[in-house]
Amino acid sequence: MHSFEVTGGKNLSGEITPQGAKNEALQIISAVLLTPEKVTVTNIPDILDVNLLIELLGDMNVQIERTDRHSCVFQADNVNADYLHSETYRKKSGRLRGSVMLAGPMLARFRKAFIAKPGGDKIGRRRLDTHIIGLEKLGAAFNYNTDDHFFHLLARNLKGADLLLDEPSVTGTANMVMAASMAKGRTTIYNAACEPYIQQLCKMLNRMGAKISGISSNLLTIDGVDYLGGTEHRMLPDMIEVGSFIGLAAMTQSDITIKNASIENLGIIPDKFKQLGIAMDFVGDDIHIPAQDIYEIQNFLDGSVLTIYDHPWPGFTPDLLSIVLVVATQAKGSVLVHQKMFESRLFFVDKLIDMGAQIILCDPHRAAVIGLARAQKLRGISMSTPDIRAGVALLIAALSAEGKSNIQNIDQIDRGYQYIDERLRKLGAQIKRI
Repeated sequence: MHSFEVTGGKNLSGEITPQGAKNEALQIISAVLLTPEKVTVTNIPDILDVNLLIELLGDMNVQIERTDRHSCVFQADNVNADYLHSETYRKKSGRLRGSVMLAGPMLARFRKAFIAKPGGDKIGRRRLDTHIIGLEKLGAAFNYNTDDHFFHLLARNLKGADLLLDEPSVTGTANMVMAASMAKGRTTIYNAACEPYIQQLCKMLNRMGAKISGISSNLLTIDGVDYLGGTEHRMLPDMIEVGSFIGLAAMTQSDITIKNASIENLGIIPDKFKQLGIAMDFVGDDIHIPAQDIYEIQNFLDGSVLTIYDHPWPGFTPDLLSIVLVVATQAKGSVLVHQKMFESRLFFVDKLIDMGAQIILCDPHRAAVIGLARAQKLRGISMSTPDIRAGVALLIAALSAEGKSNIQNIDQIDRGYQYIDERLRKLGAQIKRI
């Protein structure tokens, strides 16, 4: 297993371009199963999770032409639907939570689907209820088989339905949209997720011949069609990488320009980092973060301590709360970080405390951060990463710390960030993969 050896305390500089969006890629690549025609996808992130999903499609007999590491032509004209009920599939898909999104298109086109117990980050409970209940309302019969450890879904006919999601789940919404796109009649999805990733999926499906309206809102209306055709699609830049690079620049007192950031699709992400006192300039579609000695956390207008919390889009994404927390450790001032959605995502703060950060873990969901204003630098330590986002937060901490750090279990980082060590070295970081 690989680790990163990081020598911190170096000021970085230069330009960096965010990869294609990981969360969008998992949806878009699942959607190629909806048509027997060719679907060309570009700006694909070359990361473990996405490559595993592409491998799973290949195992299902989907034809894949990988013209380069970031472009694929898919053709699902001879799909082996029974592969999804194999032990090999169960083991592979169990490493990838995104594999649950194969269920919607498989039900829509082949009337059956199998879901293995999902894997992914160890960040708390991530239930499947939203997926299963929604697909049942569209006409799928569901049971869990204790012998083969699969969720079995069968649907002789999918019929449109009025769905009220109990949570605005991104993957749940994606599954409902893909299944409903070929169901008989009209489906409405209320309390739908409306992240740019979902908007991209809906736009792609409409180009394929779907009839989806309400895109970018939390009420989607889908009139089912009998057939979907091929198309071309390009991924958005990854908004989580953009936020990570903003935090990196601030923590390491670096002058960094994030190229082609798709600013219009970042929502309130830049504003939240500005609340931490981080300066940035927008030049066309680029974000320039100048080197800052000190960045000061804002208070609320009544003078109370700032709270930053996650919320469904267009609220602040939970994937960046780990970055916000680590960046706040060297700010001037205090902030309460409230992670509402996952009860284990803040448990990496013990590593930051070992590095010298002043953090009070109030409970599994809340951490109070007292910024050191660089009066005391973090120190390098050996640590292991529990999930993708905590891994990059710890990497940012290590790059700003004095001395050497060793970060183990970096497969978690590789699941979501492509060539991160190579790209950071081009900015002047001292990081080695061991």
